[in-house]
Formats: sequence, C-alpha cells, structure tokens
Amino acid sequence: MSANPNIAKVAALIGDTSRVAMLVSLLGGKAMPASELARTARISPQTASTHLAKMVEGGLLVHETYGRHKYFRLASSEVGHALEALQAIAPVKPVKSLRESEQMNALHFARTCYDHLAGKIGVALTDRLLELGLIEESGKDYVLREAGKKRLQDFGVDVEQNPKSRRFFARKCLDWSERRHHLAGSLGAALTRRLFELGWIEHFPDGRAVRLTDAGIKGLFDEFGVCLQDEVVQKQS
Repeated sequence: MSANPNIAKVAALIGDTSRVAMLVSLLGGKAMPASELARTARISPQTASTHLAKMVEGGLLVHETYGRHKYFRLASSEVGHALEALQAIAPVKPVKSLRESEQMNALHFARTCYDHLAGKIGVALTDRLLELGLIEESGKDYVLREAGKKRLQDFGVDVEQNPKSRRFFARKCLDWSERRHHLAGSLGAALTRRLFELGWIEHFPDGRAVRLTDAGIKGLFDEFGVCLQDEVVQKQS
C-alpha cells in the first residue's frame, strides 16, 4: 500500500457523471464492451473511449480485446469496495419513473457488489453467519471460525485462504442500501459463487440485480435459517 495515496487523482477520475455511470454498471463484476458502456452513460462512443482510457490509465479499469471489441471491467475488488462505500455516503437521487423505481427496488433487495452478494439478502445472510457463530467480527474484517470452516466446506464453499493473494479473505463491506455490513473478500465471493451454482440466485438479464429463486428461498432457510419469504412476497406485491 502506498504511504502517501493520491486520493485527489482517484476522486477526479470518479468525479464525472459519465464515468460514474460506467463504473457503477460494472459493479456486478461482469466485463462489458465499450459500446454498451457508452449507451449506459448516454454518451457517444468516441467520448466513452476517452473516459475509459483515462480510467484504465488511472488503475480503475482493465480491458481485454476480443476481435475488434474491447471489454472493460473493474481493475480489482478494492475498486468495487470503494464504489460501494461511496454509494453509502452519497445523497439519494430522485426516482423519475416507474421503471427506475422497480430497478432500484431490485437492487436494494439483492445485487452483486463486484463478485459478492449485497443488498437485503447479502446482509441477512451475513447476519445469520454471525448469529450461528460461523464467522465473527474483527475490526474491518470477519474471521472464519473452525465451525464455520467445516459448515461452509460441507456446503461446497472454497474456504482456503490463498497466502499469495493480495485480496482480503473475509472483509466487511458497507452496504449502501442497508447501511450495514455484508460479507466481502474472497470468502464472500466463494459463497456467492456457490449460491449461483445451486441456482438459489440468478442474475437478471440486465444490470447487477439478483433474483432469489424458489429453491433459494427454501435452501437459505433450510441451510442457514435465513427467512426471506415475507420480503419476497412484499417485493412482488
């Protein structure tokens, strides 16, 4: 870590409406082509290309080339973590349409924050892991207890920490919609991958909102005691 981080440089990169729109659209962890990011930000492809180049140079994004197209994604989980934290302290923008309201409700209920689960479901699952004594709080992180290691291994989650990885293992991430913490880091990502593998959660076709399936409602209750039936009914009513 830099002894004297240049916060102003990063703030200047993020502090543009078009760049923010592109960064937030990438918070789901997927790579997106420049043309789609331009449409998301409602700017021309040429203008988007200039913004994207600056964010790559500034370390916020990385890109891969497939044929004639470049696909962009967040450079690291730390970038996603920082964006989520900024959303938690940012003032709420007014909702201007029914579609925006529905999209916002879906994001509040469940979404991916880079590669881990966030929103009401992410916080509820983290709370249950704490209540069951599978993880415990330790400063800015969570600690996986022995009982939690066995329980999650049996559930099919990779709980081995890579000593060579620079990524945090079980990080607290402040949830911008719930204003509480959910589980991030490589452990949060591994748990989220397992939920996708089981078909308990599914991505909506567009954006980073996540749908909780019927199997997920039952599975989360049976496995961890997370009761979300009432919230799902309320959300759909």
